[in-house]
Amino acid sequence: MADGYGHPGTDTSAPLVLKDPPPKPCRVIVVGNEKGGAGKSTVSVHLAIALMRMGLRVGVIDLDVRQRTLTRYMENRNRWMQSTGAQLPLPEIIRIDGSTERDLDLAEQEESRRFNEAVARLRAVCSVILVDAPGGNTHLSRTAHMTADTLITPLNDSFVDFDLLGDVNPQTLEVLRPSFYSEMVWQCRKNKARTLRQPIDWIVMRNRMSPLEARNKRKVGEALNNLAKRIGFRLAPGLSERVIYRELFPAGLTLLDLTEQGSNTSFTMSHVAARQELRDLLILLRLPELAGVELVF
Repeated sequence: MADGYGHPGTDTSAPLVLKDPPPKPCRVIVVGNEKGGAGKSTVSVHLAIALMRMGLRVGVIDLDVRQRTLTRYMENRNRWMQSTGAQLPLPEIIRIDGSTERDLDLAEQEESRRFNEAVARLRAVCSVILVDAPGGNTHLSRTAHMTADTLITPLNDSFVDFDLLGDVNPQTLEVLRPSFYSEMVWQCRKNKARTLRQPIDWIVMRNRMSPLEARNKRKVGEALNNLAKRIGFRLAPGLSERVIYRELFPAGLTLLDLTEQGSNTSFTMSHVAARQELRDLLILLRLPELAGVELVF
């Protein structure tokens, strides 16, 4: 691996070459949340494959310097294709390692350079870049958030995870104050608007939702609606809690690959419903790149 980058099954040691003309329009979608276990990598993989099946060229950046779930997912996918002979969409992926510099300023400069080079490299060949941000308030995560055109924050459907976004009155569900992650996103949105005159479309998606209409589920929904009005994000129905997502990881497959060659997973009505959830998310994203395009899955 050269200069902190890696791609399953490909040689990335070639020098980075940037062209003189300004980069072509390329949407940067960041999947970010400072809490671990919210399903960021699962959302990132499914969105990447969905967009590729819609005919878009997609690049992926893995910023999780410890777990590397997204990178491992794509490595599993590459091995599956080699063992079965199946031809599946496989996005261009760049893995960025954290700096080993002991000086904080030098470390942040090195990480910024690596991230900006990765974005520039993918802009040259992709129409969408998906960034899987790490769980934690790191320099790489803040840099990615400020680069986003669309920010997707998966949130487990509980008040434990809700605390990441805001503090609410437990009786009235009135928002008392935004929390630390919301403050960070606000700073990123403000900085991007000031420096580039561009907005960040922030979407919070309720992930791993229970199919049961429980009292806690209704209260979380009401609190999120109150908070959305207060700090300015759009609320999306996310992906329900399904065992299939964990079962697909070892093969590197997604819900959209279950009918492909080599898949030994029976396609059920539950999977049909899960695909519909993914369609609903794509529609709510309102990506200009998909304007007027019919969903094909």
